[in-house]
Amino acid sequence: MRNKLIKILPAVAGIILLLVKPAAAQRILTLDEAIATALQNNYDIQLSRNDSLVAAIDYSYRNTAFLPTLNGAAGYTKNNNNQKQTLADKSERKSNGIKSNNVQANVALNWVLFDGLKMFATRDKAAALLASGSYTAREQVINTIAAVISNYYAIARNKQLIAATDVQIDLNAERAKLAQNKLDIGVGAKPDVLQSKVDLNSQKALRMQQVTQVEQLKEQLAQAMNSKITGASFDIPDTIPLTSTLNLGDLQEGIEQTSPALLLARSQVDVAGYALKESKAELLPTLSFNSMYNFSRTNNQKVINQFSPLFNQSNGYNYGLSANIPIFNRFAARRDIKQSKLLLNMQQLNYESQRSQLNLAIVNAYKSYDEQKRALKLEEENILLAKENVSIVFETYKLGMATLVQLREAQLSLAQAYDRLIAARYNAKVSEIELMRLKGVILKQDAAH
Repeated sequence: MRNKLIKILPAVAGIILLLVKPAAAQRILTLDEAIATALQNNYDIQLSRNDSLVAAIDYSYRNTAFLPTLNGAAGYTKNNNNQKQTLADKSERKSNGIKSNNVQANVALNWVLFDGLKMFATRDKAAALLASGSYTAREQVINTIAAVISNYYAIARNKQLIAATDVQIDLNAERAKLAQNKLDIGVGAKPDVLQSKVDLNSQKALRMQQVTQVEQLKEQLAQAMNSKITGASFDIPDTIPLTSTLNLGDLQEGIEQTSPALLLARSQVDVAGYALKESKAELLPTLSFNSMYNFSRTNNQKVINQFSPLFNQSNGYNYGLSANIPIFNRFAARRDIKQSKLLLNMQQLNYESQRSQLNLAIVNAYKSYDEQKRALKLEEENILLAKENVSIVFETYKLGMATLVQLREAQLSLAQAYDRLIAARYNAKVSEIELMRLKGVILKQDAAH
């Protein structure tokens, strides 16, 4: 029997090890990897890039406005006519079933030499539209990166909340055990035991909610990256780094050259300006060079007039200049000019409005950032005080010199201190991300992290 046990034990041990083998560790997803994946796969970025490509195609053909147009035409006609003629001497001629065919072909060239400089405005407008498309795509990229970073650190924030809840769970478990021991030796009270267990279960329920929220945020991050990975397949660190070198003056300096929103508004002003030039060109004359090569051949099977040819063919070319001088077009050109001026003025007002709003947003975001940093420093001091307070009250509770109410109040203060600390750190990070997004340099900023 002993020998059989010796043989069975290794197998049993192997089964036990297999059953208790821990699950494969989740891989750590870095912020750089999350951003890179989102830049490659995000749907909104792909759509904005396609819009930019449309403008790029127009830009690649911008110089065609200076080129001539060349068109060809050809035709073949068969005729079967009945003819009747009365001549001056009153004689009549008529015939039925007169058949003929005609072949015609031509190639026409039209080259606009001057159109009031409209072709130059059209070319420059294509360049402005290309810039506008690139700024739109860049703005979408920056907004996507900001959303990914905010989501990434929202996960880190909730993981810190879970860690803070774990501290409360450990304290409540120790408190429940201590209350039970006191009750067992006759120096405790049953309500203390029950309240400690209620508080413990409450913290466990809170932790379950926090874990669920982390999983939801991870799935949200995976969707923003448009990746095949799922939230359950990766994890992220629970740290939230902050930048301490931001100041309002640097953020406001050069904002017109870095903010995609302002650059886009500026390019729309340029587009409206070129559209105005196109409208003004309608008041000026147009000078064109025209040339055409013609070919025509006619075959008649019979004619009723002896002087009419049975076969006629001609070919050759012509060329010359033509001018189109606008005299009166029901004020259409003047109406277009007024509308273009109004649109240009609207775009200029929109640019000034956006610049004012952007400066206000930066000021407000910086105030929030500065406030959260000061709050963070204060809460870092408070958390040390709250931890020390809980430790002291807990020891005095063990000695019977403090009540359960005092211990619960100390724990509540610690929990609130954790919440304020984590919130201040995360809110400071969110304000920092918003400042970088408004500035338009979020890529450089977070690359440093």
